[in-house]
Amino acid sequence: MRIGSREFDTQNGCYIMGILNVTPDSFSDGGRHNSLDAALEHALRLIGEGADIIDVGGESTRPGYEPVTAEEEIRRVVPVIEAIRAVSDVPVSVDTGKSAVAEAALAAGADMVNDVWGFREDPAIAAVTAKYGAACCLMHSESAPEGEGFMESMRLSLLKSVRIAEEAGVARERIILDPGVGFAKSYGQNLAAINRLGELRELGFPVLLGVSRKSVIGRALGLPVEERLEGTIAATVMGAVRGASFIRVHDVSQNARALKMARAIMTEGREDG
Repeated sequence: MRIGSREFDTQNGCYIMGILNVTPDSFSDGGRHNSLDAALEHALRLIGEGADIIDVGGESTRPGYEPVTAEEEIRRVVPVIEAIRAVSDVPVSVDTGKSAVAEAALAAGADMVNDVWGFREDPAIAAVTAKYGAACCLMHSESAPEGEGFMESMRLSLLKSVRIAEEAGVARERIILDPGVGFAKSYGQNLAAINRLGELRELGFPVLLGVSRKSVIGRALGLPVEERLEGTIAATVMGAVRGASFIRVHDVSQNARALKMARAIMTEGREDG
């Protein structure tokens, strides 16, 4: 699929989306990149470490987060998107569920909308995405039953999001799906969402996996957020094995190396000549 000026081989490749939160309260890196200079510096660092996409977010979605207005979110993300676009052609995604923010971000040069609510919270965001011909990532964030019905419930929910997107004019080849690890899910469901990614791939869309430093890793390993790198890398490799086309992470260089090694094993070195 094409995102911005770049082509992504979503059938065979697995690409890194680097996280750039310009928020004071994100669970892992809140407040670190609030100034424009700090945000741009971090974006360029992520690109240098191998990020294929930069995902800019202006509102935290951690448990217990404080919602912000569209105006405040625009104030946070638009200058950063413009600054990145001025110095790099790496695709930029805006992490938002608000149509007004998506409109401002896409007008500023963003190439993709990453909506944790799957176009369900503010359906107008689908029409904005279609207007700009942008790519989108639709995440699952609804409660689902435990047990064997979980994955089917997730699939049906994501297909509803796909329908909203397509009815608004978003092309099918512009859509990515995200199982939404950490959103309205139990510990077991989070692990199942990672382990059974292949069942989402069967829907015919590329899949993005975002597990970086999340609580499911903390619970599995009994570790605080600042000590979850190894767990994140394990989830990244498992995601690649299970068919993810994109991995959303904070620590780009380490995860990029892990992906490269996993790819070498999976192809038995054929891609290295």
